Amino acid sequence: MATAELKVPSVGESITEVQIGDWLVGEGSDARKDDALVVIETDKVTVELPAPVAGKVTKVLKKKGDTATVGEVIGYMEAGVVDAGASKPDAKSDAKSGTRDAPAKPAKESGRSAEKAAPSRDAAPSGRAPQGKDGADAPERSRGEAQTKAAPSAPAGRRETHVMPAAQRELATSSVDGRDVEPTGPGNRMLKEDVQRAAAAPKAASAERPAAGGAREEEVVPMTPMRKRIAERLVEAQNTAALLTTFNEIDMGAVMDLRSQFKDEFTKQHGSKLGFMSFFVKASIEALKLIPQVNAEIRDGSMVFKNYYDIGVAIGGGKGLVVPIMRDADRLSFAQVESAIADFGARAQANKLTLDELQGGTFTISNGGIYGSLLSTPILNPPQSGILGLHAIQDRPVARDGAVVIRPMMYVALTYDHRIVDGREAVTFLKRIKECLENPARMLLEI
Repeated sequence: MATAELKVPSVGESITEVQIGDWLVGEGSDARKDDALVVIETDKVTVELPAPVAGKVTKVLKKKGDTATVGEVIGYMEAGVVDAGASKPDAKSDAKSGTRDAPAKPAKESGRSAEKAAPSRDAAPSGRAPQGKDGADAPERSRGEAQTKAAPSAPAGRRETHVMPAAQRELATSSVDGRDVEPTGPGNRMLKEDVQRAAAAPKAASAERPAAGGAREEEVVPMTPMRKRIAERLVEAQNTAALLTTFNEIDMGAVMDLRSQFKDEFTKQHGSKLGFMSFFVKASIEALKLIPQVNAEIRDGSMVFKNYYDIGVAIGGGKGLVVPIMRDADRLSFAQVESAIADFGARAQANKLTLDELQGGTFTISNGGIYGSLLSTPILNPPQSGILGLHAIQDRPVARDGAVVIRPMMYVALTYDHRIVDGREAVTFLKRIKECLENPARMLLEI
């Protein structure tokens, strides 16, 4: 049969080297065309390599954690017919046990009838059809650890566990041993919820149980390319820019009242929730127009002023902090800003952001308030000259017209490059944001 090469795809002009992540399909396992085979990590994005043909993964040349160059062959597939109903094997278990898992034959019976017909002692834990009586299931037992992780053999006096497909997928993506899972489904079936419950239980147990003999353990985990890149850029900002941070506080009452008044109509009409970020994006653009130095950068000893506003929004993704860019944010409506941020957040968690969406940007907004941060000093995203840090909204006593009242207050911080932005401009920048948010009508009237 034809053999297909699994090559590292091009993920961007500036990226020549990648790191191999998890193999989603183990060596010797079947995959349909376009099924995700392996996760490929770079310093900017994480992508999945799809199967070029339907068939079997015959050879894995690069393991998790190995580096590879763009265009390099990291494995081979043999083209062939794949059962459309076949479930993917546990690639992690295959790698751990070092054995190959031959594809299982599909069961002739389906649903409860197949399970009822199978003797409980020989029932296939992954939902496969039974392989016969004594000795006929020996090839299944020879898998060793790969099989025991997916579903344990039953101790004396205990019925065989039937692992449901959802539970098997949950086992494949977690570090839970199937022997530690207590099945609660009818007929001694292991459910997805059982695996999730077992995944949480060891953490609590390990916290209560002292280490054997008082030994203290350490775990060495290699930094991902993205984490390395984040570290490099943070150090670069500290070493090359003259960083300074100035603060102000904003009464969020007007924005909260406006949001409360129109949020239901906004969601109904635009299909996205009205949050606070759209107000801060719009207010930042007004401030950038007033103080263009914050929207500029230093390039080859010159100051480069930009007449466009590409706003980056810092988002905690699945692999670390990412900053996707809203291009020409000054031309977007409130609804478009909210929709873009929601889309960025969802795709950041799924590691689906593209390289183009993470490049460029003239100014960044980082909202640490969603994690409860009260005050912080954000670090610049080079070569930008400013970053706005948002914090938690708290009810605090403030003076208003000679009286002490309780108002929802937020601290905001602007970190800027003092080489291009003076203190007066930085203070004026935050003051403009404060004015826009404490009286949102200013942004509509541009006053």
